[in-house]
Amino acid sequence: MKRKLLSTLLAAAGLLAASLGHAQVSGNVVKIGVMNDMSGLYSDVGGPGSVVAAKMAVEDYLKASGSKLKVEVVSADHQNKPDVGSSIARKWFDSEGVDVIVDVPTSSVALAINQVTREKGKAFLDTGAATSDLTGKDCSPNTVHWLYDTWMLAHGTGSAVVKQGGDSWFFLTADYAFGHALERDTTEVIKAAGGKVLGSVKVPLNTQDFSSFLLQAQASKAKVIGLANAGGDTINSIKQASEFGIVQGGQKLAGLLVFLSDVHGLGLQKAQGLQVTTAFYWDLNDNTRAWAKRFAAANGGKYPTMDHAGVYAEILHYLKAVDSLKSDDGTKVVAEMKKLPTDDILFGKGMIRADGRKLHPVYLVEVKKPSESKGPYDYYKVLQTIPADKAFRPLNEGNCPLVK
Repeated sequence: MKRKLLSTLLAAAGLLAASLGHAQVSGNVVKIGVMNDMSGLYSDVGGPGSVVAAKMAVEDYLKASGSKLKVEVVSADHQNKPDVGSSIARKWFDSEGVDVIVDVPTSSVALAINQVTREKGKAFLDTGAATSDLTGKDCSPNTVHWLYDTWMLAHGTGSAVVKQGGDSWFFLTADYAFGHALERDTTEVIKAAGGKVLGSVKVPLNTQDFSSFLLQAQASKAKVIGLANAGGDTINSIKQASEFGIVQGGQKLAGLLVFLSDVHGLGLQKAQGLQVTTAFYWDLNDNTRAWAKRFAAANGGKYPTMDHAGVYAEILHYLKAVDSLKSDDGTKVVAEMKKLPTDDILFGKGMIRADGRKLHPVYLVEVKKPSESKGPYDYYKVLQTIPADKAFRPLNEGNCPLVK
């Protein structure tokens, strides 16, 4: 009787262990949600291209690793609105089995997703948003900030422009969390270098007419007009500055967050000479060139922005961590991502710090003259490689509560 009871208990324990092991990857599927601006001013930066990058990452990871994971990619348009983004995130997490949200440009939306993800114990891998607060006062054990941030952009482009004599600035600032953070971080760099900020104007997101703002910048007589904006706003402000003859009048434009797609939209005639800090460029080496050609073939001929490269690389590392743990528990997976060194063909070897900041080299580049370009998307010449330990804010300066 005792022997029979013991064998029954052991069998039950075995079934329980098996069911627990099976349940560690919820629903037996890892579900990745790509959330970004699919149709507005940032759609060329991430948009449908980020979905292409995500699917490439899944395919490449499963093929290279021989993993038996089942992975699904879904996507949604947050319309650059925090309430829309939060609503999608809750629905994805609560009823649609999404385990991780990736990309999320627009810092106000990313900060909202950051909160929802923490509350739900899921994972958030951000590439598209820039606010350095994601690894500062708003850092979370559930969030990784992979690509760039306002501190990096300020110390890359801002610092280079000041060193070249651009010691007085006027900002055109996108009027939401990203623009405010970029102006704040760049102002600190300018003042630390002995320069001064003569003024700034807050510009509503997705503005079509920059004339009144550009006139204020022109009237300030600042040597540099800092564009604390991105995507379609950057394109429109540079095009209209050209119509006003601002550069010909002796003022310099500093695009603080410029993507390859922006330069493509502007054309080299208008964009030439712009100095930009980027975390990725397709023409860096044989690996990046080969990957970019594959991406372009799957993306209607459009070459990858740094956002697309970031989505690809961070999903590879996420899946590696899921496989390592045999679990898709968001909090645990992000902790594992921080333990495992990062290594991929686009960013090379790196690491994720305690505050969630991914470290890798970044590049100060200059947009080529039309005569220097060999063809479409051959737009940058690399002026300087900024090593990973210099590219991002020191760990002890961000006021992240996760940092002991």
